[in-house]
Amino acid sequence: MKDDDDRGQSPRRKVVRPLTRTLLDELALAYVARFATSGGRLSDYLKRKIRERGWDDESTADVPAVVERMVGCGYVDDAGFAQARGAGMMRRGFGARRIAETLTRDGIEAPLVAQAIGTAHERRMAALAFARRRRFGPFGPGSAQTGDSGKSRLDPATRGRQVAAMLRAGHPFTAASALIDATDDVAAQEWVDEADDS
Repeated sequence: MKDDDDRGQSPRRKVVRPLTRTLLDELALAYVARFATSGGRLSDYLKRKIRERGWDDESTADVPAVVERMVGCGYVDDAGFAQARGAGMMRRGFGARRIAETLTRDGIEAPLVAQAIGTAHERRMAALAFARRRRFGPFGPGSAQTGDSGKSRLDPATRGRQVAAMLRAGHPFTAASALIDATDDVAAQEWVDEADDS
């Protein structure tokens, strides 16, 4: 049972110490041990921690030097990060534009972004994966009906919503239209196989 003196007191808050160079290095090490990251993401994380906790050291906070040490030790690899993240997003069906936006936001440089968005065939495979997952075009219910032109007969409003969703996912309009207007899954796969990877 608590004493009468303890009632009404709020729990003690943990005192957060301002950062020093040593603590900043420890935070960086803990972050790269826990997450696959890019130099840009690590830099943003460390800057945020300095804003939150303050700086208590005679020297100034040199975030770029900390990031460079992590890169030098092999804990941060922008090229590997970009390839892994790009491939993962493609498997989930995201298009090149969305992948490029995400990697650029992560601080990845343009040449690495260009490598991570995949080949034309891989980008078409990503669009196909997205259409299948979302049950768009020939993969949706009742989509087997075709008109005289051989194209699927989705009502215009549904078609418009599906195209818009594919555009938001980063696919170009031509890819969205080709997949949603495909007569069946065989035609959709044929469209993917037409991609020139040269």
